[in-house]
Amino acid sequence: MTAAELKKKFSHPLTRKQIYWASQICGWTLFGLVNYFFISAYEQLSPGRTLIWILLCLLGLTSTHIYRSIIKKHNWLNLSLSRIIPRILISSFIIGSVVYGIVFSTEIIFDLLPKEEFNPAAPLIGITNMGSIILLWSLIYFSLHYFENYKRVEIESLIWEAAVKDFELKTLKSQLNPHFMFNAMNSIRALIEEDPVNAKNAITKLSNILRYSLRIDRTETVPLEDEIQTVEDYLALEKIRFEERLKYKIFIAPSTCKIEIPPMMIQTLVENGIKHGISKLPEGGEVSLTSNIEKNHLVIRIENSGFINEEDVRNSKGFGISNTKHRLNLLFGEDAFFNISNKSDKKVLTELIIPLGARKNESFNS
Repeated sequence: MTAAELKKKFSHPLTRKQIYWASQICGWTLFGLVNYFFISAYEQLSPGRTLIWILLCLLGLTSTHIYRSIIKKHNWLNLSLSRIIPRILISSFIIGSVVYGIVFSTEIIFDLLPKEEFNPAAPLIGITNMGSIILLWSLIYFSLHYFENYKRVEIESLIWEAAVKDFELKTLKSQLNPHFMFNAMNSIRALIEEDPVNAKNAITKLSNILRYSLRIDRTETVPLEDEIQTVEDYLALEKIRFEERLKYKIFIAPSTCKIEIPPMMIQTLVENGIKHGISKLPEGGEVSLTSNIEKNHLVIRIENSGFINEEDVRNSKGFGISNTKHRLNLLFGEDAFFNISNKSDKKVLTELIIPLGARKNESFNS
């Protein structure tokens, strides 16, 4: 998933301010209605007492909004739990006392509390109840912020991981693009005077490869047939340099032609076989390339004349091997397989196995 898609998926249609006020108004309104209907089921509420409940809800909304401002101003959300808990308990008691004190004073001033119903323990009970409501509000507020911050960090981590993978893929491809150009141009330069027609054909093949290398900057995968065409152009150019010392054959199963693969990967492996195998043999050698579908996987095998030290290859950061492993891991994870080993004392086998339709990572530009 791309960074843009991640941001779109987790973005809110409402602003934080709108969500906050909607939650405040709905929460305190629900609190007032539940208490109003619960009490009215047991006693007849006068209009004055109804106004008291409305005043209580308005005071609750106002006091918690001021409380929220204090939390933000003093950055309580970033404090440790041992420092937050005492602040919440003390604040809940103070706010509960202030709100109940205003409500109780209003009842006394406007004679809304009959003297025969007055209970000396009522203020303590009222402060405790109101403090508990503010404490509940605090727990909800801090919990929501905790989970929101956790989710935000997780999303940012996903976006950052996608960005890193995208950058790595582009970096790896940019390392591959000009890799084989210099030898080809030297070969063409030597051919111009000897065989102008073949030199012209060679320039065409080189331009095809350059065009292909520019195209792959915009995608992480290409159809196998496009990659094979580039490999054929590459081998034709190397044939100019090695002449009779290089032979090659390619067999691509028709069912594999449209399968998407990482660009320049096969070309790099073929180049690896020529550079570290055939070029070191006085008599030269042969490169063969085949592709098939086996058990819902694209299987590509490259055989070349030569011999390798398998331990050195496993620990190698060169030969294009580390690059190939890294790209496969970025695109397909553990579902892909790559191996290079000696098939015999005169033949090296490179195997590339890619699961069909199991691409893991995408570029931002794809």
